[in-house]
Amino acid sequence: MAKERPTTVSAYIQAAPPEARPHLRQLRAILKSVAPEADEVIKWGNPFFVEPRFLFAYSAHKAHVSFAPTGAALKAFSKELQGHATTTNFLKIPYNKPLPEALIRKLGEYCLRAVRERKTDGFW
Repeated sequence: MAKERPTTVSAYIQAAPPEARPHLRQLRAILKSVAPEADEVIKWGNPFFVEPRFLFAYSAHKAHVSFAPTGAALKAFSKELQGHATTTNFLKIPYNKPLPEALIRKLGEYCLRAVRERKTDGFW
């Protein structure tokens, strides 16, 4: 029988591996402080912040948590992201490293500002 997918962000965090939960809770708190009016939803199996467009998302993996601001945000902060594992769309934070709170906050604020100023349509 297939495992039921979480339908809320709290359920997603609770269903994540134990080593992922502290990072997920902390990441969620940071992003909620950046976008307190945004809705938290599960889309494509992952937590997203939406206001009303997609702002950013995050997810738990085997050895790391991924934070997904926009690709434009990652590009804008490329110098500050040196030394961190990134892809075109994700900042990857291993569970054995602390979250770069200030950097995550800056990335989140960049995304929020861009969406509110309609410089982007959000996550996609």
